[in-house]
Amino acid sequence: MIHRMQGLKRGIQSLHEEEKILHEHSRKRIQHLQDLYQIPSLADVKYEEWSRIRLNRLLVDYLLRSGYGDSARALAQERGIEDLVDLDVFVQCHKIEQSLKWRSTTECLAWCAEHRSMMKKTSNNLEFELRLQQYIELRRHGQVLEAKKHAQKYLSSNTEPHQEEIHRAAGLLAYSPDTRIEPYKTMYSQSRWNHLANLFVKTHHDLFSLPARPLLHIALSAGLSVLKTPSCHSKYASSTANASSSTTTVCPICSTELNELARNLPYAHQTKSNVENDPIVLPNGRLYGRERLLEMSAKVGLGPNLVKDPTTSEIFEASQIRKVFIS
Repeated sequence: MIHRMQGLKRGIQSLHEEEKILHEHSRKRIQHLQDLYQIPSLADVKYEEWSRIRLNRLLVDYLLRSGYGDSARALAQERGIEDLVDLDVFVQCHKIEQSLKWRSTTECLAWCAEHRSMMKKTSNNLEFELRLQQYIELRRHGQVLEAKKHAQKYLSSNTEPHQEEIHRAAGLLAYSPDTRIEPYKTMYSQSRWNHLANLFVKTHHDLFSLPARPLLHIALSAGLSVLKTPSCHSKYASSTANASSSTTTVCPICSTELNELARNLPYAHQTKSNVENDPIVLPNGRLYGRERLLEMSAKVGLGPNLVKDPTTSEIFEASQIRKVFIS
């Protein structure tokens, strides 16, 4: 009894230390957010410092999700933001993901056992899929008796939610690994290991309330969408990425680096019109302010009866322009 109580005490002490670490991380993250609200203006130098910390957090998160744990840890330590990022969580996730790709279920099953109570609340089938893969591997190596025992122990208890999968597993006993008959060919496929790895990552992120996409991607998508307009991907768009353009622009979406990244993102929702007061349309469909267009055409030496499109360099007669009425 004394030995058991001593073991319980050690376990409680270990949990207490872990809890203290989690509380410290939470305190520093709350303080990081509080620092933002204490900055009076975006022009304040303190906001630039806060933004750099945020950027470093996004970079560390991206490195961790990409499997560069050592680089992420080095960057976090260099910038002093270890408490603001989930280093150990992602490192463990990547380790188990890689073990599945290396065709081992041991680490992932141990993780499932540790988080079984949380997984039951989400009706997750990761553990069942892992047990099914173990059954498939036993059958692949000709261990039919062991496969049957394994199925009776781990698969038959999940008959209700996985009845169809269990029936297919039973049918697998009649087919060799080189079969071309579906669905048994797919069950024997080595691509199931990648499916298990992806399923584990999804389950892991769901349990810990982590976004499926890197935070850097989310921030970039939001920022690019705010700045993107239909003209950014026009064939006449003014950009360094467009050889047809005769002008330049400071629009970041029109730049060579970001133009293609923003192509499939939604446009910004503009609540205020930027159309000039006296809009006219040229025969090529482009819209300009009449006074500004005539002034620019005069500066390049054109006569009063000619106008030049400043974007495409096309020249039209003044009689061809039409007034536009915004409705």
